[in-house]
Amino acid sequence: MSVAPSGSYVIGVDYGTLSGRAVVVRVCDGAELGSAVHEYPHAVLTEALPGGTRLGPGWALQVPADYVEVLRTAVPAAVRAAGIDASEVIGIGTDFTACTMVPATADGTPLNEVPQFADRPHAYVKLWRHHAAQQHADRINQLAAKRGESWLPRYGGFISSEWEFAKGLQVLEEDPEVYAAMDRWVEAADWIVWQLTGSYVRNACTAGYKGIRQDGHYPSREFLGELNPAFASFVADKLDQPIGQLGEAAGTLSAQAAEWTGLPQGITVAVGNVDAHVTSAAAQALEAGQMVAIMGTSTCHVMNDNDVKVVPGMCGVVDGGIVAGSYGYEAGQSGVGDIFAHYVPPTWTHEKLTELAAKQKPGQHGLLVLDWHSGNRSVLVDHELSGLVVGETLATRPEDVYRAVIEATAYGTRTIVETFENAGVAVREFVVAGGLQKNPLVMQIYADVLKRPLSLIGSDQGPALGSAIHAAAAAGAYPDVRAAAAVMGSKQEAVYQPDPEAGAVYDELFEEYTRLHDYFGRGENKVMRKLKAIQRRVVSA
Repeated sequence: MSVAPSGSYVIGVDYGTLSGRAVVVRVCDGAELGSAVHEYPHAVLTEALPGGTRLGPGWALQVPADYVEVLRTAVPAAVRAAGIDASEVIGIGTDFTACTMVPATADGTPLNEVPQFADRPHAYVKLWRHHAAQQHADRINQLAAKRGESWLPRYGGFISSEWEFAKGLQVLEEDPEVYAAMDRWVEAADWIVWQLTGSYVRNACTAGYKGIRQDGHYPSREFLGELNPAFASFVADKLDQPIGQLGEAAGTLSAQAAEWTGLPQGITVAVGNVDAHVTSAAAQALEAGQMVAIMGTSTCHVMNDNDVKVVPGMCGVVDGGIVAGSYGYEAGQSGVGDIFAHYVPPTWTHEKLTELAAKQKPGQHGLLVLDWHSGNRSVLVDHELSGLVVGETLATRPEDVYRAVIEATAYGTRTIVETFENAGVAVREFVVAGGLQKNPLVMQIYADVLKRPLSLIGSDQGPALGSAIHAAAAAGAYPDVRAAAAVMGSKQEAVYQPDPEAGAVYDELFEEYTRLHDYFGRGENKVMRKLKAIQRRVVSA
């Protein structure tokens, strides 16, 4: 195995929901030497565009110029913090939240930067948590089931409103002029690499998980035309592009990007990737049965296996979707940390609520919550669902609800794990990454609810480290991602152990959670969908 000299470095750039982080990593051992963060000035647009145009319920947009500013600010700042010479950087890798979509012209210009579209919502980036395309996803799912489309089981029987096709169909049907002007419907993970290299390479990860590309094919022209005749050519006209494999080079750093970043022109730029999927390499969790939960505002669950199996409600299984030579599975929860934040009263803090909640025993608060405040990603795949708190009284305190919400997200994760195992995909190790691993109460509750040990990634910046690992492989410092991860990644095994006594109480509560989950989530009571429909009607009136 050939490893780059100890004086060689790579940079990983992680594009999150609210900011972008750059990390400088030493190639020979994975040491993280310096980092910097750039907060997106426009954050997430949920109420209105920068010019004042109002948005409807379920919208979540972003401004792509904010992403470029991460390259201009965070990357050179991370190099300065690391105290290295930029000339020693041999590669850069990036990851993005997904599915985050950029409508662009043929040269990659985002449509919101075209003057006549500056006040048109559909010309802006649709963030992963844009859920206003649920009705379009419903139609895709219904038609795919009716036609018996072979790709539908690969996604657990459901295509999400968060993904490329539902969002693209929404653009077509709600703003045909923007759709016609859109030459490319680009995953942000690929758009940022396009900005770095000057060439557009579509990454295998998002193409498979978010773009319904299976065994080299997208949904057929006939299927798309049955959804809407004008949508028949969507793949050919807007989406299809050469596929780049994970851990390979997408190209080299352009002169313009070198000016932005202060890095040498011509260094390797890795194929784009998704924040969750790159984290598996950083956590040294690339073998079959190692489930990685990247826990932050939302949670994404990813793992590899040697075979393809149908797991109800999974977000997809893709050959090489995480690492070459394995089938990568994905599931997730649309809301976790942001639900916790929703229940922090004014003048209170997470720390205060955690301290008070930690004094309680399981079941003491008398509450049960459905964690669907941002809809349900897995296993129901329905973003018309909403949150529910059962058991509140006049004696209920903020810390009671806070703990119950944490427990609810753990029940959601247990639902996912048990669904995988019931489908024959064994979960042999549960590894946690992301910001919530720093909260001991959250981790202990998860260990108790799951009734299994929790391992922790050895880095606070898992996605950025994972992107750096992919950059090292793409630059040729290691023969492949597995070899790079073995040296540059890190993990602490079985840090949290389950408490059997707590687990017994949580078994009882999980049984009730499952009863509510199925009653409201599987169609017996559609009140949540009805409320959303009334809301849309009133808002649009």
